[in-house]
Amino acid sequence: MADQQPQEVRWLDEAEQASWRAILRGTRLLEEALDGALRGSGIQLTEYEIISMLSEAPGQRLRMSELASMVVQSRSRLTHTAKRLEDRGWVARQSCLADKRGVELVLTPAGKEAIERIAEVHVQSVRDNLVDILTPEQFMAIGHAMAIVRDHLDPEERSGR
Repeated sequence: MADQQPQEVRWLDEAEQASWRAILRGTRLLEEALDGALRGSGIQLTEYEIISMLSEAPGQRLRMSELASMVVQSRSRLTHTAKRLEDRGWVARQSCLADKRGVELVLTPAGKEAIERIAEVHVQSVRDNLVDILTPEQFMAIGHAMAIVRDHLDPEERSGR
């Protein structure tokens, strides 16, 4: 194995540092605002994201490992979150229809009712805290930029797994 010289760090210049800090703080504040808007409905943003993904999935069910990847959670964290949703009667764990070895999370009728009710709160919060404070061009630019980041960090996402 050849000796590899450490690469010299390319430090951020002042403008890059300001943009990076704005991205970091802005995404954290946005997540906090979206989570706060859902709090009145008795749900956390991470829980909402899961039942939302299930509501859009074929048969309203997804394999736990696939869902964990989609919502960027470890499998153990997803298991804990799923337990909270199960306790509310919004989801159920079932054997995978395809191979019986895996476990799928399935949206229940009560979960479907909850997502339909809570979605309005979430969408309004997304509009109030992001979409409507930007021009359409700015919003699309953020979406395109984050898609590049997503594809860099999760190349399987780009290929559709």
